[in-house]
Parts: sequence; C-alpha cells; structure tokens
Amino acid sequence: MKIEDFKHITFQLVRGTPLISPPKFTPLIADPTVLLPNQTPDEKWHLFAHSVFGVQQFISENGIDWQKKKVVIRAAMRPFVYKENETFYLFYEKYNGVRTMFSFLPGVKWYSEIEMITSRDLIHWTKPKSLIQPALDFHQDKLLGKAVSNPCLIKIGNKYRLYYSSSLVKIPDCGFNEPLHIAYAESDDMDEKFVSATSPVISPLKASEWNNLGAGSMKVVSCEDGFVAFQNGIYEHDGKSGSAICILFSKDGIHWDYLQHEPVLKPNTKLAWMASHIYACDVKFYDGKTYLYFNARNHAHWSKGSEHIGLATAVF
Repeated sequence: MKIEDFKHITFQLVRGTPLISPPKFTPLIADPTVLLPNQTPDEKWHLFAHSVFGVQQFISENGIDWQKKKVVIRAAMRPFVYKENETFYLFYEKYNGVRTMFSFLPGVKWYSEIEMITSRDLIHWTKPKSLIQPALDFHQDKLLGKAVSNPCLIKIGNKYRLYYSSSLVKIPDCGFNEPLHIAYAESDDMDEKFVSATSPVISPLKASEWNNLGAGSMKVVSCEDGFVAFQNGIYEHDGKSGSAICILFSKDGIHWDYLQHEPVLKPNTKLAWMASHIYACDVKFYDGKTYLYFNARNHAHWSKGSEHIGLATAVF
C-alpha cells in the first residue's frame, strides 16, 4: 500500500450499536487492539482492551461478535498487541495502583510506565518487563503527574520503533486528563530498553481544528513510500471537548501532516453511545477490507459518561 491509497478512504460503521459494552461494575471498555485469525494459534479473532479491572482479552469467530475471556494483567490500560515469528508481544500502560486511578482529584498525581508481556499461545504470559519510564521533561506535568502511554510498535528495517503518548492535560468538561504529546522510542531488540527521542513528534496546536487540546494517541501503518497514522487528537469546539480519528501521513515517521482534513470517524449525536468522543483505535487489513476498531464515549464528564467499543470498515 502507498500513502495515496489512504487519501480518499471512507469508513462505514458495521453496526449502529457497540460491539462490546463495559463489563459489570465498570463504566468503560476502551482502547481495543486486535489479532487476526491468520495470526492466532486457534485461528480466531483476539481483542485486548482495558476496563477498570485491567487489560481484558476477548475472542471472536468473525471479528464482530465477541466473548470475554479473562483479565490478562491488572492495573494496566491502553494495550497494543504485536506478533513476530511465533511470539505475541502485549504492550500497555502500567499505572501505579488504585490511588493513581483517582489522579483527577486535587493533589493526587498520575504515574505510569510502558510495560510488555509475551506469550506463544495467548494463554500463558511472561512476567512484565518495563520498557519506557517517564524520565524526560515532556513526559510530565508538574501538577498532573508523569505519564507514558498508548504504545504502538512498528518495525523499520532491523529497528523497532515504539510510538507512545506522554504527559497529561486536564480536560475541563471531562474532569479527567488526556495525553498531551506523541513521541517515539527505538531499540534494536524488543527485549532491550527503548531509547526515547528527545522531543515529541506531535503536540497540540491552538490553530488545529482536531488537535488543539491534546495529541491523544495514534496507530502507525508502514507504507511503500512512508507511513500513515490514525490519530485521535483531543480538541475544543465552542467550549466543549471532543475527539475524532484523523489520518496523518509522513515520509520519515517523524514529521507528520494531515492526509485528509476531515476526520474519518467523529462523534455522532444520532448514536448516543458515540455522541461525545471517538478515542483510540486499531487498524487491521484482512480479506480485502480495512478494519477500524475504536472506543467511543457518550458523555464528556467522568461521572456521566461510559465508553464502548465499535467497528467501522472500508474497502480499498
């Protein structure tokens, strides 16, 4: 695929209702990441997403109807799954206990790292390994805390590049924090520590219609002539926050610009479950289709909103 192939791509919802709703006793299920049936030992679709209980695993026969399997790791969120050879690598944001979950309260600061666990059968997992700690200036906010999150791994030649979100910004009408920047780190070996670039590749811009509060997260796809990324920037329009998925492009994976001005997926007030924010996604190519899994929020404020997982598809 080339960058140009994504320039006019349009997505349609598979269903007007969510594929996955929050489990009992939690208001959200979010940040889906997917393995295709041609990647898995049981030839089924596997999806990982997080709730307040941690990163949970789901299984499907068709990529649409999902059954919850188990919690893979607790006190973890925003997963990304990657397969190389016969090993599955699950990256995620590891936060520091229950107290951190209440970092939206005055005086409580967030702290998180990016960790990884591995498996060869999607059943048994190794012990966690810490890959990135929030050690740089753009990883932290003095009032809100330190954060690295939303991992996304690609391989460029013999080098691994891990894109991630960093630092925090308070979203007033939500009452909670969202990622401020997007950056990257690189390593020659996934078992070794990743070395971060010294500055972000994407930060919010006041003049940007879809990225004026926070950079959110992005999933990067390698192309023949560069890279495209599906980014959910955090924005403010007329005093209200929102999030929508836009397609970016880059020749080097470092300098990014919009490929399409309008989002390929944005809030829809006609569908209550996705009326407020469209958040992190995963993009997969299978059987001639492009699958865009995402999570959506129905109301901005944390005390009123809930988050569900949906699916939109496109045909090249």
